[in-house]
Amino acid sequence: MSYHRQTRGNRALPSVSTLLLSILFFISKPSNAQSSSPVFACDVITNPSLAGYGFCNTGLKAEARVTDLVGRLTLVEKIGFLVSKATGVSRLGIPDYNWWSEALHGVSDVGGGSSFTGLVPGATSFPQVILTAASFNVSLFQAIGKVVSTEARAMYNVGAAGLTFWSPNVNIFRDPRWGRGQETPGEDPTLVSKYAVAYVKGLQGTDGGDPNRLKVAACCKHYTAYDVDNWKDVNRYTFNSVVRKREHLYPYYMDDTFQPPFRSCVVDGNVASVMCSYNQVNGKPTCADPDLLSGVIRGQWKLNGYIVSDCDSVEVIYASQHYTKTPEEAVAKSMLAGLDLNCDHFTGQHAMGAVDAGLVNESDVDTAISNNFATLMRLGFFDGDPKKQPYGNLGPQDVCTAENQELAREAARQGIVLLKNSDGSLPFSPFAIKTVAVIGPNANVTDTMIGNYHGIPCKYTTPLQGLVETVSATYQKGCPNVACTEADIDSAASLAGSADAVVLVMGTDLSIEREDHDRLDLLLPGKQQQLVTEVANAAKGPVVLVIMSGGGLDVTFAKNDPKITSIMWVGFPGQAGGLAIADVIFGRHNPSGRLPMTWYPQSYVENLPMSNMNMRPDNSAGYPGRSYRFYTGETVYSFGDGISYTQFHHRLIRAPGFVSLRLDASHPCRSSKCLSVDATGTYCGKTVEVQLKVRNAGIREGSHTVFLFMTPPAVHRSPVKHLVTFEKVLLGRTEKAVVRFELDVCKDLSVVDETGKRKIALGEHVLHVGSLKYSLYITI
Repeated sequence: MSYHRQTRGNRALPSVSTLLLSILFFISKPSNAQSSSPVFACDVITNPSLAGYGFCNTGLKAEARVTDLVGRLTLVEKIGFLVSKATGVSRLGIPDYNWWSEALHGVSDVGGGSSFTGLVPGATSFPQVILTAASFNVSLFQAIGKVVSTEARAMYNVGAAGLTFWSPNVNIFRDPRWGRGQETPGEDPTLVSKYAVAYVKGLQGTDGGDPNRLKVAACCKHYTAYDVDNWKDVNRYTFNSVVRKREHLYPYYMDDTFQPPFRSCVVDGNVASVMCSYNQVNGKPTCADPDLLSGVIRGQWKLNGYIVSDCDSVEVIYASQHYTKTPEEAVAKSMLAGLDLNCDHFTGQHAMGAVDAGLVNESDVDTAISNNFATLMRLGFFDGDPKKQPYGNLGPQDVCTAENQELAREAARQGIVLLKNSDGSLPFSPFAIKTVAVIGPNANVTDTMIGNYHGIPCKYTTPLQGLVETVSATYQKGCPNVACTEADIDSAASLAGSADAVVLVMGTDLSIEREDHDRLDLLLPGKQQQLVTEVANAAKGPVVLVIMSGGGLDVTFAKNDPKITSIMWVGFPGQAGGLAIADVIFGRHNPSGRLPMTWYPQSYVENLPMSNMNMRPDNSAGYPGRSYRFYTGETVYSFGDGISYTQFHHRLIRAPGFVSLRLDASHPCRSSKCLSVDATGTYCGKTVEVQLKVRNAGIREGSHTVFLFMTPPAVHRSPVKHLVTFEKVLLGRTEKAVVRFELDVCKDLSVVDETGKRKIALGEHVLHVGSLKYSLYITI
């Protein structure tokens, strides 16, 4: 079969008066392509003697198989399995294996564990995570994960992919300047946690649902409190993330902000791996902190899998942070802390020296590689020929299928956020709007649409290409690139004045925000604002400003400009981004995306160091706080903002007014006044049901996210409000539906106190759904 893709690079179409363009660029599979074989151990067909080894015996339990395998290895051989490019043992029929593959929003060729060849030249490239998260559709998150794992297994079967994928990124998008915010599901711990669990289940889940088997192995990263890459003089390799108020105490913002997504990954998602980050937390490298690794991930959360370092993190402990005096000490501290696998080679080079120096024992090496082997056992790596196992029938025909590519388009459609729509100027009617001027440095880009950690898409449809499928379009780039140090404003304005409508596609790309590159401001780069303003002034019809970016931007000027009738944020929308944008603009899809992060004004960051990890405001120091949960100042757009082409109304139909915890007579709070009680006890498991009726009051079918926020009593410097849960519903015109939320008193109605303990605040809890507010009182 043929695979459709466009050559990499942001290649613009020529500026011409009218363009009628094909959206598909074809590349045929070479006729001489040869099949490749997957990498696996225990090939008893080729080498029957392997059948006598216990680790190749599928009738034994995984633990016994792992013990048998470890017992057969020399120390030198064991050390070869401590690194991402694991060295095989030919005498035991074990091949080399590269652990590092990525699948952030589609199978990627980053890391070398997976690659694209003539046999599989591309894979489905979904929107960057921040846009998918804007859909607030948990079933979509899981569906994408399932497609990605199917394509990954298909590629593995022809030797083009591994089985261990270091995705998703579940860090909190704490500061709007962070270059990697695009990789995350946003700023809210509840949203990030729900995304994490759903995507992990999509990647890992087997058709039979056996928790001891894996389709592919996911990895939640970067653990923990990691969200600074390279800002001014602050670098991720040496950054100490200070998240404590006083000695020996983790404060609330560790446990109510940074940790919940990772806990959800392990406890609820049963993820196979967690990756520790480059930074230090409270003076300790995360990859060498036994409390964070052995204590929390394995001890409290009971990880069933392996812990891997971010690439070169063990070397960074020694060479950049100077936390140890020797490389061997860095290897020893990380291994004793609970690290199982080092991305890159450093541990492999210095582990023998660490053993010889008595810093670690061979048994410590055994523990680490046992966790690694156990994961490969769950993947079927030691079960012989994969083609005789589940998913063995998958192959190139299962990659870039029409259904998978349509899901990429649907994901982009569901994530797109309409932020402004004056006088209902959108959607356009193709009968009324005959010509559109498409202007901007992102109007005809390809690679920009897929963000970072991408692979090679099946094909691209740029915004321009998507629009010209519906309407005659003229095109002017306006700026040579997003930096926009110079702008051809006169030509762009002239073009705008000759069309029925204008679509400006502006924003950023990886030259502005990416890994190892944080932004310094929140403004549109260079002369983009000037270009937008002058083009809008010259336009004779409606003007749509499309923002393609990972993070938020201060577009206050456009929000307040009456000539700019609509504003739409499209994230980095993936391979089908242009189709999705056109679907929304011309009304084939009713927008339902909501912002997963706050859009701040430029003034917010002017005196705010990225390195300050505090979430809560400090008025005495002029510190404003972070995220919608704690920041109450001016915003450009708020978390959860988004407009539909229809209207939805909510009505509360059931909720209790009081919840009694029924404390024992001996409880201290029976004899003295308490503001809160521990979120542990017999009352945990008590649930509260909230029922709402949602009505589509418009004339269009539409999807709607029902957000349930809570404002707790003002104790423990609790959030102004926080998202308890959400659900997305699809309603036809005038249709109604009942949405039910079941809230766990200890899990959902608690807050984190100053020492990191969960507490149930006593008194009035205000529940918010849209404009509705309802008071729920918790008593003893």
